[in-house]
Amino acid sequence: MFLQTRFLTCLIAFLLSFPCYFCSHASPHYNDYLGKASGHNSPRTFINAIKTRELENWPWRKFGSKVGGRSLASLKTINVNDYGAKGDGSDATERAFKKAWVAACSSEGSVLVVPKNKNYLLKPITFQGPCKSGITVHIYGTVQASADRSAYRSDIAHWLLFENVQNLVVQGGGVINGNGKAWWENSCKVNDEHPCQEAPTALTFYNCKDLVVKNLKIQNAQQIHVSFENCVGVQASGLTIIAPGNSPNTDGIHVAGTQNIQISNSVIGTGDDCISIASGSQKVQVTGVTCGPGHGISIGSLGSGDTESHVSDVTVSNATLSGTTNRVRIKTWQGGSGIASNIKFQNIVMNNVDNPIIIDQKYCDQAKPCKSQSSAVLVQNVLYQNIKGTSSSNEAIQLNCSDEFPCEGIVLQDINIQVGGGKAAKAVCNNARVTQREASLQIAWKLRLYIGS
Repeated sequence: MFLQTRFLTCLIAFLLSFPCYFCSHASPHYNDYLGKASGHNSPRTFINAIKTRELENWPWRKFGSKVGGRSLASLKTINVNDYGAKGDGSDATERAFKKAWVAACSSEGSVLVVPKNKNYLLKPITFQGPCKSGITVHIYGTVQASADRSAYRSDIAHWLLFENVQNLVVQGGGVINGNGKAWWENSCKVNDEHPCQEAPTALTFYNCKDLVVKNLKIQNAQQIHVSFENCVGVQASGLTIIAPGNSPNTDGIHVAGTQNIQISNSVIGTGDDCISIASGSQKVQVTGVTCGPGHGISIGSLGSGDTESHVSDVTVSNATLSGTTNRVRIKTWQGGSGIASNIKFQNIVMNNVDNPIIIDQKYCDQAKPCKSQSSAVLVQNVLYQNIKGTSSSNEAIQLNCSDEFPCEGIVLQDINIQVGGGKAAKAVCNNARVTQREASLQIAWKLRLYIGS
C-alpha cells in the first residue's frame, strides 16, 4: 500500500509539471515573443538555435521592425523639418540636415526622417560618425543637389557622404537627385575644349560597417551615383539608378576596397558602368540586376598609373543586360601589378549588346595612346557560364591578354550568343589559357596562343 501511494504521488507530480515544461520548451518562438512584450529577456539558447530568416516572421514584426535590437516604436524619431528644413526646393537646407544628423547620431537609437512630398535642396554635406548606436534614415521625399558648382570647392569629390558609421540603414522609397546636367556639359568627354576634372559622387559610403541601402531612386548624378568605399558588410537592394545614356562617367554602383557586399534586385541604366568593381574589393555578390543603357558590369579598371590592384571572389548572376556596351568586362592597364581572381559570371541574358564578353589587359582610357609595358595585373580563374542572347557586334568574345602575363584558367561553359539572322558570333582570343570549352559553346572561334581544351 505504501508503494502504491508513493507511485501515485510521483505520477501526479510528473503530470502537473509536464505542461510547464512544454510551455517553456516546446515553443521557444512564442516564449521569446512574450519575453519581448513584457520587457524581459528570453533565454539566449533558443534565439541562438533559430536562423535569422525564421526570426523575421515571428509576431513582434507586426509591431514594427527591429533596429539594433530595438523596435522602431521605441526609437527616437528625428524629422529634418523640426530643425529648420523647408523642403520647398528653393533654399539650401544642409545646415538643418546637419543639426538633425547630430541629434540622431548622439541618441541611443534613432530614426532620421526626410518627409514625403517635399523637395530639399542640398549643397555638399557629410554625415559623420561614429555614432552612439545604429541609425535608420528614412528618405521619403526628394533630396536634390545644388546646381551651383562653386559650392563644391571644398570637396569636389562628394555630394552626400556617410563616413565612419556602423549599423546604418538608408531606405524609404524617396529620390536622390544629383542634378548633374551642369557637370556633364562641362566634361571633357562631352566637349574636348574643357579640361578633364573630377566631379562629385552623388552618394558615398566610406568606412561604414554593417550597412543596408535599399528601396531608393538615385538619378542624374554629377558623376558616380552610389559608391561603397572601404566598407564591410553591405546589403544594397531594390535600387533604381538612372541617368541619360550619354551622361559621362555616371557609373551606377561603384565598389572599391569593400568586403562582403551583396547587390541585388536593382535596375540600373546610366552613361557608364552599371556596376564597377575596383581594387581592394573581395566577396562581392551581384544578383538580379537589370542593366541598360550603360557600359555593362565591369571589374576595373585595375592597375592604372603602375599601381598594384587586387580583386577576388566576385560572383555576378541572374542579370539581364540590354543595349549596353562592353557587357561583362575585366579591364586592366599595362604597367600595373596584382591579381584579379576567382570571378564568376553566371546565368546572364544579353539583348542586343556590344562586346558581350571582354577581358582587356591592355585597357587605355586616355587621349594619347598608352605605351606598351611588360608588367600587368594577372587575371586568373574566371568562369563564364550559361550566358545567352544577342550581340550587336560580330565579335561576342574578346580575350585580349598580356604577352608576359597571359590570362589563366578561363572557363567558357554553355555560351550561346548570336548576331542578326541567328548566326553565331565570333570570338577572338589572344594570350589566354582557356581551360574548358563545352560543346554548347555556340561561337565561331579565332584563336591565338595558349588555347587548350
